[in-house]
Amino acid sequence: MRHLLATIALGPVLLAQGRHVRRAVPALPEPDGPREGEAGSGKALRLLVLGDSAAAGVGAQTQDEALSGQLAVALAPTFRLHWKLLAFTGATTADMLQRLRAEPAAQFDAVVTSLGVNDVTGRVSLAAWRRAQQELIAVLQSRFGVRHILLSSLPPMHRFPALPQPLRWYVGSRARDFDRVLARVAASRPGCEFLALGHEMMDASAMAGDGFHPGPPIYALWAREATRRIVQRMEQTT
Repeated sequence: MRHLLATIALGPVLLAQGRHVRRAVPALPEPDGPREGEAGSGKALRLLVLGDSAAAGVGAQTQDEALSGQLAVALAPTFRLHWKLLAFTGATTADMLQRLRAEPAAQFDAVVTSLGVNDVTGRVSLAAWRRAQQELIAVLQSRFGVRHILLSSLPPMHRFPALPQPLRWYVGSRARDFDRVLARVAASRPGCEFLALGHEMMDASAMAGDGFHPGPPIYALWAREATRRIVQRMEQTT
């Protein structure tokens, strides 16, 4: 209800600020580097990283500095890792569902997702967000045989330097609501876990130059926490 009232009261201001941000914030490219690879030795682990521009590594210079590359480095000492990155700038959950359905069927042990920011800015409703995430989980488990899904929380958008007030408050409030829904979805589904990323993950000094995307230090923290969860879950299932 508060978002509906805020939209009505602040609609013209939010719209104007949104347009300004799209014009003023530099459009950073997705970094160069491999989107699939193998590393390490030990027990086999097939990992899929999927999602939006953050999953694609925007804010890093190379994929080695981005989430997928840092995950590969962190997991290689424990596993014989085969990893794949399926991500693109602007992806909503609905976009990723469409992309997954077009992918050849394959098998993965674990998935790390990064979705939600574009759902928030695209004004997707909470009910539609819940349904899309539930459908995403179902597709990953049925079509790709995933045993463990890490649903990454949304970043603290209320702290994004690139966003002026009251737009920052508005999208930040929506992002927190999306997170609460995502945590409940994860708790209700076997094989799913909510990967909460703390506010330190968006320290302004560690963000990319656009004030909107993670920088390499944030990707490193994200990869470290995801690795800890994956190792723990894989140990429990062997």
